[in-house]
Amino acid sequence: MRYLVFLILTIVIITSCGNDRKGHISTDVVNNPVSASGDGSVDELPVIGFDKDVHDFGKIIQGEKVSYNFRFTNTGKSDLVISQVKSSCGCAVTRFPKVAIKPGAKDKITVTFDSEGRRGVQSKVITVGSNCQPNKTVLRVKAMVVTP
Repeated sequence: MRYLVFLILTIVIITSCGNDRKGHISTDVVNNPVSASGDGSVDELPVIGFDKDVHDFGKIIQGEKVSYNFRFTNTGKSDLVISQVKSSCGCAVTRFPKVAIKPGAKDKITVTFDSEGRRGVQSKVITVGSNCQPNKTVLRVKAMVVTP
């Protein structure tokens, strides 16, 4: 009987931790000119250029939600695809374009920081994954959270 309960519990745990693929771009849409075979050139890759990579919200009151748009331009020669944007904390939620960014085009990544339950100096890292070289870009948001 214990074995049956353990087996059912294990199956429930494994299936409840499903991998939600919404919000991810499949790798088949990425046209990366530099392949494993060595064909292509790094000069042909997209280049993501941010206006700035650190934003300081300054002093905010605990419980306040603040947002910032990290603006960027694809200064490369091929389409830029942002595959994921991860935050170091659940308190910083991100929104990013899910479509390819053409060379010369501009767009933004929005970061919303929720200061609920936080106080003092806060610094959160946002990691942007893309088809650029290097494929990871690090952004940062900072704030000084004061209690009301």
